[in-house]
Amino acid sequence: MTMSDQLLPDPFDRLNGRIVAEHGPWPRIEVQADIWAEAADRLSRETLTLLALWGEPQIVHMAIADANDPNRILVLSTSCPDGRYPSVGRVHPPAIRLERAVADLFALVPVGLPDTRPWLDHGKWGVQAPLAAQRNDARPAEEYGFLPVEGENIHELPVGPVHAGIIEPGHFRISADGETVVRLEERLGYTHKGIESLLQGADLERAARLACRCSGDSTVAYGLAFARAVEAALGWIPPTRAAWLRALMAELERLANHLGDVGAICNDGGFAIMLAHCSALREQVLREAGACFGHRLMMDCIVPGGVVGDIDPAGAARIAALTADIRRRFQRLVELYDSTASMQDRTVGTGVLRRAFAGQFAAGGFVGRASGRKCDARRWPGYAPYDELEFDIPVLQEGDVNARLWIRVREVEQSIRLIEQIVAKLPDGPIRTENGSSPANAASEGMAIVEGFRGDILAWIRIGATGRIERCHLRDPSWFQWPLLEAAIENNIVADFPICNKSFNCSYSGHDL
Repeated sequence: MTMSDQLLPDPFDRLNGRIVAEHGPWPRIEVQADIWAEAADRLSRETLTLLALWGEPQIVHMAIADANDPNRILVLSTSCPDGRYPSVGRVHPPAIRLERAVADLFALVPVGLPDTRPWLDHGKWGVQAPLAAQRNDARPAEEYGFLPVEGENIHELPVGPVHAGIIEPGHFRISADGETVVRLEERLGYTHKGIESLLQGADLERAARLACRCSGDSTVAYGLAFARAVEAALGWIPPTRAAWLRALMAELERLANHLGDVGAICNDGGFAIMLAHCSALREQVLREAGACFGHRLMMDCIVPGGVVGDIDPAGAARIAALTADIRRRFQRLVELYDSTASMQDRTVGTGVLRRAFAGQFAAGGFVGRASGRKCDARRWPGYAPYDELEFDIPVLQEGDVNARLWIRVREVEQSIRLIEQIVAKLPDGPIRTENGSSPANAASEGMAIVEGFRGDILAWIRIGATGRIERCHLRDPSWFQWPLLEAAIENNIVADFPICNKSFNCSYSGHDL
């Protein structure tokens, strides 16, 4: 520690309130509105990092971390007896969409929020603020007011919400001056499915299945985040073998998605041969996952207390052979990408996300790491068994499409390295704790942060004495990545929007919950 580090003030200093005893593993404190506002100011000064902001009837919660030590995490809660609370988005833009979503779901008003337009609610639900203490009639559907862009030669290009291909729905309003993008504005919420409402009152088995369906390409990561939050609340410790099997599934999921993304980015750059070969490799991963765990995406394989299925020696041998084959074949594809000048012309310098923006929004995953953020929930705050495994966290500074692709390439290499260690060292023993099917004896709360292939996924849960879910919030990394796509595409040409968008590959489903 340097002398300057020693002089840094503690960003948690004087954030005082009533400690909620039943919350773990990090503390949750109930604070007055002035403390809440002070935390917002510290977020704006970037001494704190915003991890999530969510609501429940007459209460808002905010998870924050020490910007210089992401292992230090705190949850603040403030009551809203009159349905109002001091806006965090007023001074810290990453909170704006989160507060708009809280207003849509709970009718809680963030005082001072600069953008009060509805976010998830398109006026089609048949009810207004469905999770509020008192429901109201649906708001009439109104024309959504996009932000104005003025200029003599400005023209608008509406894209979506229905797109070509098989991606999910989302609307993009592109304002351009000739071929140059002046502003991109996103409109999301088309895949809202009321997951948080469905979770309320569910037993743990049903809730775990719902969590696994938030975003199909991240079903392992969501299942893991939910399971770890439940275990934190109930004090369960899953068996060691289960923790290692979870990591094996998580790395297979990361491997499959990164392979698919590398091919898809190149395809949007007009280099379809990469998509063909990467798709074949991705298919190999999915087939082996299906053969070993009974489901190609490994959906419902992770549950609170452990996992539902084991892997036999033959399965372990198949996965070992898979990683050896992918390492050999993927290296040739990487060399092909790196030596194709026409592809480099499309990706180098395109869609640059500045490091300052990535830091302000605490962007995780390949988006943040391609713009200089050294972040990875497997290390910070970290969880088993990654503390016993060797792997590197690749970081680049350029922040362009090329950097986001290369982070994926390096993470493919790291996932292969991790899978090989897991298969070689997989410990013996049970795969599910004996108390994994027992109901809770008292109300309890837990939170977890895990690393999905897009970045950190946060799960927060409150379990009642009957063992059913009272409240659960799941936050996808895309909440902090979607706004950055708007910043990265500015001053690029319209034709580069697809490849820039693909290089971010934000989730619609995980965001729209």
